[in-house]
Amino acid sequence: MMSNGVFLPQELIRAKREGETLADADIQAFVAGLTDGSVSDAQVAALAMAVFFQGMSPHEGASLTLAMRDSGDVIDWTQFGFDADAPITDKHSTGGVGDKVSLMLAPIVAACGGFVPMISGRGLGHTGGTLDKFEAIPGYNPFPAIGHFADVVKTIGCSIIGQTGALAPADKRFYAIRDVTATVESVPLITASILSKKLAAGLGSLVMDVKFGNGAFMDSADKARVLAENIVRVAAVANTPTTALLTDMNQVLGTTAGNAVEMVETVEFLVNPADADQRLMDVTLELAANMLVLSGVQSDLVQARKAADQALASGKAADIFARMVSLQGGPADFTENYAGYLSLAPVLRPIYADRAGYVSAVDTRSVGMAVVALGGGRIDPAQKIDHSVGFTRICQIGDKVEADQPIAMVYAATENAAQAAASSVQAAVTVDDTKPVLTGVVADIIRG
Repeated sequence: MMSNGVFLPQELIRAKREGETLADADIQAFVAGLTDGSVSDAQVAALAMAVFFQGMSPHEGASLTLAMRDSGDVIDWTQFGFDADAPITDKHSTGGVGDKVSLMLAPIVAACGGFVPMISGRGLGHTGGTLDKFEAIPGYNPFPAIGHFADVVKTIGCSIIGQTGALAPADKRFYAIRDVTATVESVPLITASILSKKLAAGLGSLVMDVKFGNGAFMDSADKARVLAENIVRVAAVANTPTTALLTDMNQVLGTTAGNAVEMVETVEFLVNPADADQRLMDVTLELAANMLVLSGVQSDLVQARKAADQALASGKAADIFARMVSLQGGPADFTENYAGYLSLAPVLRPIYADRAGYVSAVDTRSVGMAVVALGGGRIDPAQKIDHSVGFTRICQIGDKVEADQPIAMVYAATENAAQAAASSVQAAVTVDDTKPVLTGVVADIIRG
């Protein structure tokens, strides 16, 4: 709000506190102050709380998203030789345990003709991070110069890197303040945080994987739907076609949780897809198909799914993954000799169920926190993690188990750590006499 040509943050806060609709110019001025520090932490926190209670319209959300996007660099792919209508697309997940989908998804879409410049993040809380998984590969450079990033995308169709401080810096400060003021869960602010970073990458389209369940930040499908619908609406106002999948995170996705162990599962998924975990395959191919259609590479989902299947079966996606690793500093023969390059912790122990029966439920968040306790995640943001620890052969809901049959294997640095992790996983897995009714991993799809 302006007074005699001077922006007054407190008036903007008052207006939102009273439920008024904020003007684009006022939102832009606030974000400028958020970026240059002229708006105080207290004022940022006050606006966040006002938005938490009063919400934002899709237009306000788009205005906030675009202002935060424009607070730093915005990649223009035409400057790197791409056509203005090139199918530049990406996927974003709200986070889960064992979620290594990005690692195989980007090469699959690239193998089908899309361009995927994926800017990924580190683990947050109990959820793993794509960037942490890639750092398990010796030599892999997750922070290349932007020109090299563009060259890799143009050469093979995809590149996966970490976020730099030059992209959406306003979000970094806004999120840090929200994190300590109980406003992280605000749907309009979650939306702006996600979209501002993604749109700074110059995307033409986006597919969201919005997870729900006991291993997700949104614990219920209803909450996840509210977020997904808001993201799709706001992205439409911001002229970025977006589709959102609601996917189940009431159990670990795939059979591994950790960093190096998830990289192992990724390579094996790409090299031998016939043996891949079915839920992991379903999520990956559904996301791939929607990315291909939304970006215009394919005209319908049936043909897009066939193209993604063929990209896997032919080995083309595996080849693109191998080339991406090599072009970003990793070993040229990584997919052939991954076992020799990925370090796994020295203590390997089975984890047994306390009784025979069927796996009926998994406290997925507890499994994620057990990875953190092993050293595979962060308690402090600056903490150096141990990429070698984690769980493999994790049981799935519906599995029949015996008392002498492992429900998981743990890789740990010490015997004591292995024992503690085993106790955590045993407590997290519920075994009953009756086989549960199984549901699909993709619960719904929300289109713009």
